[in-house]
Amino acid sequence: MTSKDIQALLTTHQNLTHTENVKVSSHVQREDGDWYLNTLMIDGIDVPFKYRRKQPYKNLKGARVNLTYYPQAEEIAGVEFEYMKVVRLRIT
Repeated sequence: MTSKDIQALLTTHQNLTHTENVKVSSHVQREDGDWYLNTLMIDGIDVPFKYRRKQPYKNLKGARVNLTYYPQAEEIAGVEFEYMKVVRLRIT
């Protein structure tokens, strides 16, 4: 996907955000039914980034990535938690 394509996505979807060359400080993946739920923590950001894959993925800890995501919230035990839902991830 080129930067022109990314700009078109960002224009079309108002809540979508694109961040480039950020460092992954933590990567956890766990089985969730037939899927693998991946959670990333990024240096300097206190909100987790989540995405799903059909197959397990290599560990991204320490890698630099480009992310396209939008904010979401989920309620756990009556408390609302914010997270970022990743729609595109590229290792740089």
